[in-house]
Amino acid sequence: MSEIAFVDGTWSALSEAVVSIQDRGFQFGDGVYEVIRTYGKAVFGLREHLSRLQASAAEIDILMPASLPSLDAAIRLGCEKCGFSDIQIYIQLTRGSAPRNHVYPNSSQTTWVMTFRETKKIPQEMREAGVSIVSTEDIRWAKCHVKSLNLLPNVLAKEAAARAGAFEAIFVREGKAMEGAASNLFAVFNRRIMTPPKGPYILSGITREVVLSLGPTLDFEMCEAPLFFKDLCRADEIFLTSTTIEVLSVVRFNGTPVGQGQPGKATQALHKAFQSYVQER
Repeated sequence: MSEIAFVDGTWSALSEAVVSIQDRGFQFGDGVYEVIRTYGKAVFGLREHLSRLQASAAEIDILMPASLPSLDAAIRLGCEKCGFSDIQIYIQLTRGSAPRNHVYPNSSQTTWVMTFRETKKIPQEMREAGVSIVSTEDIRWAKCHVKSLNLLPNVLAKEAAARAGAFEAIFVREGKAMEGAASNLFAVFNRRIMTPPKGPYILSGITREVVLSLGPTLDFEMCEAPLFFKDLCRADEIFLTSTTIEVLSVVRFNGTPVGQGQPGKATQALHKAFQSYVQER
């Protein structure tokens, strides 16, 4: 078992992988990415992740380096080569390597990078205790639905949250909560569960979509609607979703306990349902 990388058709140890210092992903953040994980030998949401990668690339005029079936096959081969039972797969596409110029190069080949390493799971004690979050002004661009390499606002928000002793930062724009710096946001009001709707300021997560589909099976009313900051402050429960954290309970928001200040029953039920969902795939 080893951490490995793929760069434009060449496999290597992760520590030996290189790209050009003139790559536009390095110089401009001119690219898109996806983070995927496996559960055993099953790759979670692979078709959905690749479809989103394709959509993000099209949104910023980056050519796909291969067909979706070829991307699928390369990912599965990488999982076999890597050998870990639970793998985190990172895929990055950039506009390629060219002398620095803001204008697109006349001709360039998309740089296709993938890394395969063991999944770093949320510690069980953190999952059982829940996490804290803080709010921050949303200073991001107007195409947050694109999974872009340009993550500086997210990095700054995450760092501010960490300095405040919090796990995640929640972006707030014009009085409405949008999403976390690296997660989607849900709030529970009795049997009604709300999450901000898809739009230019939301990256619609693959785990988010699964949770929306699982809610009704547990007799929850799932509602995609604007989530106002003032309403979030009075939620019975708050939880976050993403590929890496799955469904994670929030117990403090801006220093104030959420609900009873401990993981709530709705969040726990949804995480259990999510675990069953991925194990059946």
